This record gives sequence, structure tokens and C-alpha cells, in this order.
Amino acid sequence: MNNQGKILDSNSIKIRRRTLLGGAAAAAIAVVQTTFGKAMQKVVTQQELGDPTKKQGPPPGIIGTRSPFEKLGKLPSDTSSRTPLQDLFGTITPSDLHYERHHGGVPLIDPEKYELLIHGMVRKPMIFRLKDLKRFPSMSRTMFLECSGNYRGSKHTLSPQEICGLTSQSEWTGVMLSTLFREVGIDPKATWFLAEGADAAVMTRSIPIQKGWDDTMVAYAQNGEAIRPEQGYPARLVLPGWEGNTCVKWIRRIEVSDKPFMTREETSKYTEPVKGGKIRQFSFVMDARSIITYPAYPAMVEKGWIEIRGIAWSGRGKVVKVEISTNAGKTWQAALLQTPVLDKAHTGFRFLWNWNGQTTEIMSRAIDETGYIQPFYKDLLNARGGKSGYHFNPITKWVVQKNGDVYLNAESKK
Repeated sequence: MNNQGKILDSNSIKIRRRTLLGGAAAAAIAVVQTTFGKAMQKVVTQQELGDPTKKQGPPPGIIGTRSPFEKLGKLPSDTSSRTPLQDLFGTITPSDLHYERHHGGVPLIDPEKYELLIHGMVRKPMIFRLKDLKRFPSMSRTMFLECSGNYRGSKHTLSPQEICGLTSQSEWTGVMLSTLFREVGIDPKATWFLAEGADAAVMTRSIPIQKGWDDTMVAYAQNGEAIRPEQGYPARLVLPGWEGNTCVKWIRRIEVSDKPFMTREETSKYTEPVKGGKIRQFSFVMDARSIITYPAYPAMVEKGWIEIRGIAWSGRGKVVKVEISTNAGKTWQAALLQTPVLDKAHTGFRFLWNWNGQTTEIMSRAIDETGYIQPFYKDLLNARGGKSGYHFNPITKWVVQKNGDVYLNAESKK
């Protein structure tokens, strides 16, 4: 939300089944305070609009807005909010709909006073201001971010937004961390670095130095504009394909070392139990995943041709194939991938299906360039000895009923 906007309460933001299925013209409209927004504030129903060709509309404003009839919104909680995956077109997430996950709220940072310190096992410790970062050669890259705890599946009435809406995709722009590493001179014996944020939680994560050399970015722009405060303004780390908590927002300090720092967020948090009473730590990479976003709850469908749509992604590289089953996993067919297929990025897929009107189960599974195949829920449980809160990427199953209702197969209740 920009500083000219109204705050929407949770009832305004929640997308309910009947609201989605009809009556948009009769619903109350909330708009932001722009030239267009102010002119539309008193509008309650489409019928009151009249013929738009008979009256001149408002002039251009300072900032554009969505139509008041488009009711997009994130699902918020105390620490996070989820992207409405089922309502988006294409694979780029509008900046204001990018998911959020905070550990200490959103800090307000003056870009004129912003500083990034890089020190430790370096030849020349340095402090970089925001304008210093922008003087280096810039890089833009389209990639997804995903929270490692991006899974829900305990109710039949969950939408894609509620199941795995803690993933979003943007074009990020900034300076490569490798450029800054060369500037300070990294000790050849260094193997890790600490990334520290300027939020109230002082979010910190240990990251292998090689990831910094490979493709990590200090980003200061998102989708063509400055990063928004919720996404780390004025600068954040972006680690392609790695769990979101390593992409430290409001980045203020990087300390280079020859060992991990064993911070709170990688000892008591962001670890998961596996078989044999062991704990898995530093499980950075997000595994391949996909989800059908249509038809999905709360949609209703009719007998006949239906275009199944969704997104797939992998932190290990490109998605090379998405397979669709329309008969509860008995057989699989290849979906059409939307090009260009980018590395470590959301990839759109579609599949034409002629539904015969009988109850069935539809699902998708992603296959990435390493050969990894997205697993079934039961296979994940067997492999890990139970369900953990992190890195859980099962195949999502949708039940299409005779009456056209679509519901989640809530396997985690079994």
C-alpha cells in the first residue's frame, strides 16, 4: 500500500466464495486516494456509473490505481501475508501483492542515512551508502522468492493463496554481491558470511560464501521501482532459489568468516526433524513445486472444455516439464509451458481438459532440470519420518465434484 492509500481490514481483503462467484457490481468498492480514486469514492454500484461515453472522466493522476471492481488482496496474519495466486495473470507478481514475512515488523529507513557495512575476513572493510551501490554496474533478473514454511493443507476449503501463497515473483535490480566482494577483497580462506538486517528482530543468517560469489544480489529495485518497505527498502539480499529467510531484508551488515555463525534463525528456527532423531540444518534450496491455480477452490466449473492453469518453480534451476493428471494420478500428460522458461523462476503452464461432468481429482507435478520430481504427500512423510514446518512441497490435489464445486483434497487431515 502506498502512503496515499486506505488500510483495508481483513474482512475487505478476504476473498470469499460467493463474493468471487458473482455480484461484483453490487458490492461496496474501496479505492485509493488518487485522482481517479477520489472521483470514484461515491460509486457503490455499476448501475450508478452511467454511460462512460457521455461524461468526461477524471484527468491523469500522480500514481495509477486498479479498477475499483478488481478485488485483489493478500491474506494477512501477524507475521505474514499471502499472494493471491489464483487471481493473477502471467508470472510477475504486482509489487503490492508480493507476499510478506516479517520477524520484527517493517522498519522505516531513511535512504539518505542508509549504510551497508562489509567487514570480517576482508582486505579492506568498507561502508556502502545507497548511492554508492547504485554507482556499480547493475543487474536485473526475474526470479521467485518463497518462504521455507510455504505450506498449508488441513482444510478442504483452502485456495491456492492459502495453501502456498508465500511465494511471489518479481524482476529484481541491484548490484551483484560478487562485485562488492571484489571491492573489499575477500580472504581466500573465507567460507561463510553473515547477513544482518536492520529490522527490530535484527534478522541474521549464515550463508556459504560461494553463494555470494555465484548469483546473490543486493537489490534496491523491484519491478522497475524502488523496493517497497515491506520488501526491504532501501536494499535487501536476493539469493535465487534459496529459502526466503536467507534473502535478508533491510540489509545493513555482512561479516565474512571461515565458519557459520549459528544464529537464532538457523538453530532454534528454520531447521527440521528427519528420520533417526536427526535435525536437518542449512537446507537452503527450495525444491521443485507446482500448483494448479484454476480450477481450484473457490472456483466452480461446467462440463466441457476447461483450461487447467498453474505455476511451477524450482530453486535448483529451470522447470523442464509439468505433468497433469485428471484421473487421480492414474495417468499423466505433459502440460504446455509458457516461454521463456527462466532459471529459478515461476513458469506458467496450461492444459486443455474436456471434463465429462463426473467427480474426479486433478493435480500437477513439476520436474526440474536436475531430474527432481515433485513428490506425493505420503512419499514426503515416508522420506522424512513425518511432517515438518519447512520445505514441504507435496503435489496438490483438487477434487472436482459433479456439481462443479472444486475443493482441496486435504491429505494432512488423514
